[in-house]
Amino acid sequence: MNGKIAVICGSFHQNEVDKMLSWARQEAEKFSLELLEPIWVPGAMEVPLALERNCKLPDVDGAICLGIIEKGQTQHGLAMGQAVIKSIIEIQIRYDKPIGLGIIGPGAEPRHIKPRLEPHARAAVSAVAKML
Repeated sequence: MNGKIAVICGSFHQNEVDKMLSWARQEAEKFSLELLEPIWVPGAMEVPLALERNCKLPDVDGAICLGIIEKGQTQHGLAMGQAVIKSIIEIQIRYDKPIGLGIIGPGAEPRHIKPRLEPHARAAVSAVAKML
């Protein structure tokens, strides 16, 4: 299987997302997918715009989104996470291109993040590969 996969990364938790990116690259090799140069955005809220811009490109076959939405003291993260995920689904349908959701949260507590980094990154790539 060959495919060019856009990679959108939220930089709010850059150290953790860098680790996710490494595991995503390993997983992509298993499926012979080419991960394009990552596009770093400030946080999860900016993921849909970068994703939309990349899904428009004819040589992009799919995408993965990597990031973290932590649990805060208010409902802001939950509301933002729901909006981001809804937008990602809409973009996937609009462009008929698979998008792997590797965003941890919303509502992730610090103790939940580290154990989810690798599985979320790998699952995002695997989902795209299976849908291609």
